[in-house]
Amino acid sequence: MVKKQFLPILVTIGLFLIVFMAGAFRYTGFFSLQVITNLLIDNAFLLIVAVGMTFVIVSGGIDLSVGSMVALTTMLSATLIEQGWPPLVVIPLVLAIGSLFGWAMGAIIHYFDIQPFIVTLAGMFLARGLCYVISINTITIDNPFYREMAQTKIQLPGGSFISISVLIALAVVAVAIYLAHYTRFGRNTYALGGSEQSAMLMGLPVARTKILVYVFSGFCSALGGVVFTFYMLSGYGLHAVGLELDAIAAVVIGGTLLTGGVGYVLGTVFGVLILGLIQTIINFEGTLSSWWTKIVIGVLLFLFIILQRVINVRASKAKAV
Repeated sequence: MVKKQFLPILVTIGLFLIVFMAGAFRYTGFFSLQVITNLLIDNAFLLIVAVGMTFVIVSGGIDLSVGSMVALTTMLSATLIEQGWPPLVVIPLVLAIGSLFGWAMGAIIHYFDIQPFIVTLAGMFLARGLCYVISINTITIDNPFYREMAQTKIQLPGGSFISISVLIALAVVAVAIYLAHYTRFGRNTYALGGSEQSAMLMGLPVARTKILVYVFSGFCSALGGVVFTFYMLSGYGLHAVGLELDAIAAVVIGGTLLTGGVGYVLGTVFGVLILGLIQTIINFEGTLSSWWTKIVIGVLLFLFIILQRVINVRASKAKAV
């Protein structure tokens, strides 16, 4: 008998396999390792951002600022590189700024008891606005280090390859899984999402945990921005518009409950892969508009939200009995 909390992630993995096999039967060349690696290459930045979002949603919060933070990171990186700053200084600096931004939002959310939606919405506007304070134009990055990071291919058996960005994303996933399931911070995050009042009664460090969750999300957003900079080799205020919604969609499709307390980083990985797979199938089809990606994602979100609701209702009835 499968436990109810594992059902959403199993559905996500099953959905990924069904969609992939459907694509393999329909399109020539679809069933290959390179198609899978391309999903990771094209969505490495989204995967990193979605991992941070997973912790936020598991804790019972939301972070709408992640897409704007990605854009701000690209703008800061491009501007500083253009001014002659070395990449080994620029990258740690933007990661620190992202973490500090997350810390500020987390502190405001907890100490002023304001809804995360409102605080992170303000953060979204602030970060996006700062992009245009820096420049309203695209800033191209012409730096040997960034070009090498963008163009380096790591060969795999069978002739396929991955990028350095994929290795960074997979490292983030591995660290996140460890944090979620093998550290006190991870256990406190799940407890906070289950019931903040109960967590306080148990003597758990609610304030520190909540702030650290947003610090981690801010760090992941900035790191996603660094990887996005490798991918685009430019900074622009309109980069990553709507990325926060894609990240939330990937997390929810990955089986994380929007109410908090239940979720898995591995599920988020498959959620991101499903989003990428839908786009890949549309590209293989060739006759469909790219807006079909949004339509399919919307349908999947409705289905997974309904599934979550059904599971919660049944769990409540079982407890009542």
